[in-house]
Amino acid sequence: MVIKVYQKYIIKEFLSILLKITFIFFALGFIMGVLEELNFFSEYKVGYYFPILLVLLNIPSLLYEIAPFIFLLSSQFLFIKLMDKEELITFKNHGLNNSKILSLLTSTSLIIGFLIVIIFYNFSAVLKFKYLDIKKNYTKDNKYLATITENGLWIKDELSEKILFINAKKFDYNNLIDVDIIQLDKNFNFEKSIQSKKIDIKNNLWIIYDPIILDDKNKTESKKKLEFQTNFNSEKINNLFSNLSTLTLWNILELKKNYKTINYSTTEIDYHLQRIISYPFLITIMSLLSAILMLNIKFQSPKLFLIITAILASVCIYYINYFFGTMGKNEKLPLLVSIWIPILILTLISFFGMVRINEK
Repeated sequence: MVIKVYQKYIIKEFLSILLKITFIFFALGFIMGVLEELNFFSEYKVGYYFPILLVLLNIPSLLYEIAPFIFLLSSQFLFIKLMDKEELITFKNHGLNNSKILSLLTSTSLIIGFLIVIIFYNFSAVLKFKYLDIKKNYTKDNKYLATITENGLWIKDELSEKILFINAKKFDYNNLIDVDIIQLDKNFNFEKSIQSKKIDIKNNLWIIYDPIILDDKNKTESKKKLEFQTNFNSEKINNLFSNLSTLTLWNILELKKNYKTINYSTTEIDYHLQRIISYPFLITIMSLLSAILMLNIKFQSPKLFLIITAILASVCIYYINYFFGTMGKNEKLPLLVSIWIPILILTLISFFGMVRINEK
């Protein structure tokens, strides 16, 4: 019965510290975000509330990205507090040893991690999409767009004197396959259509092979090759699809199906999905690693030293994840390996750290 009281106390303290640190990062993100948006909109006439609204839409996705670091700090400050009050000794005297405390912290972090992925991730993705959707109205990119549906790749492009609607059944990085192009004037009057089996889109000046051209007088013309100016190239199209943080889990799965329809690589999506799946485990390991680090350092160590140690540990973890993630996205390593090897490494480090914990 006494142990259950202590368990509830530890969970309550951990959640309290977690909320406080989250609020601190929220406040910092809010202040920095407002300053950034005010600078961005300095040339536009918008209400004072507008930058604040945009920041509030963008902050949840920022908190999602830094949550592992927040959990690491929360776990650290929990143990600093327990050490200061010598509560760990009291827990041990009542049968709640370090291993049980770590198990409690691990299970709590894991449950919260799953809730973040299931609920908060989708919530932040919807808000992030709204943020970028509003922001694009104030950038040069609002005149053209690209999307992928079950009917293939669709592009809307707007040049000085014409508007283009382009549909390709397949997208093979530098080439569009089975393409239909409709060209309109500024008043949306039909000018011509172009059909082609293959278009080289490596540069903004597309090379259309064996085009069949239908003009506004219903006359058909065939050519061996045609150069065609657009605002798009293969790199730009790829970049438009790289911001997966604006999509909910269901949208991502639907997009993956559409990618396969047009024969487009799903590597980026698979990597993103694996990151989401591994997210609760990463958060759990960060909490556990921080706790073990505190328990292996002398209690008399200055608090500043403990904080710096945790920050250095988080930086190392970040670069380990970044290194393996880059290898996975560039297909130098299998995706599963690139995502889960860092977590496995951290788990092993945590295991050896637990072995060293002195259970006095």
